[in-house]
Amino acid sequence: MQKIRKAVIPAAGLGTRVLPATKAMPKEMLPIVDKPAIQYIVEEAVAAGIEEILIITGRGKGIMEDHFDRAPELEAGLAKPGKEKMLEDVRSIAGLADIFFLRQKETKGLGHAILKARPFTQDEPFVVLYGDDVIMGEDPVAAQLCRAYAQYRKACVGIKEVSPADIVKYSSMKLDHLSGNLYNITDMIEKPAPGQEFSLFSILGRCLLTPEIYGILEKTQPGAGGEIQLTDAMAVLARTGGMTGVDFTGKRYDMGNKLGVMEAQVETALKHPEIGPAFRAYLKELSKTL
Repeated sequence: MQKIRKAVIPAAGLGTRVLPATKAMPKEMLPIVDKPAIQYIVEEAVAAGIEEILIITGRGKGIMEDHFDRAPELEAGLAKPGKEKMLEDVRSIAGLADIFFLRQKETKGLGHAILKARPFTQDEPFVVLYGDDVIMGEDPVAAQLCRAYAQYRKACVGIKEVSPADIVKYSSMKLDHLSGNLYNITDMIEKPAPGQEFSLFSILGRCLLTPEIYGILEKTQPGAGGEIQLTDAMAVLARTGGMTGVDFTGKRYDMGNKLGVMEAQVETALKHPEIGPAFRAYLKELSKTL
């Protein structure tokens, strides 16, 4: 069985929905307690066995490269008795995986960003983890997709049901149930107009693609928003050979949305080993005043 070794994280978006915080800081670097969002995504990929990661960035996002690099001055300052844990935490970030960076010089859509990854992934299947989406759970979603690929040998997408009001903001899947939480997807549409949706199942933040996607992307015309939509290319893949949908387990946080950012902050803080109990007590007292 072919091991999935590579992952691509598109992280070139402007983060306009969370301005002004993202005026000078990438939304992927917004902290969730004590780690930036992008680190949770990288850690998910690593937990799924990914060895090499390409992060596709844009102008003004060099801070992400700095985060995953060594920091000799900081490490020297932490090389003192009593700071061993902090030193290990800082050093371990640079050793998570082999991480590469590539700039998407024009924001032409997610499909255009993925096409830029072709020299990196070459003829191997690869996982895509959207830079907007942090998904917390015991079983990494990337690993769930890898298992589905091993079973059916088809490109896979992580899907969840969304509300009728939200489906127009996402994508809609045409699917048939296979077994358990797995589905066969035969078509999809990006941002369907009311009445155009196939179902309320939508792709949320994760997919596993095969090299065939590149040839399709090269021929894909701009779609919703005037951008090259990855969903349009995946729809061709679904119609011709089918894709596997994985109704994944895990809690998704939309880090491009102010409410999503706050939900991630609060729920992660409640589980944090260092501040969890004190933060829970604080919230209980705060709730009495609401």
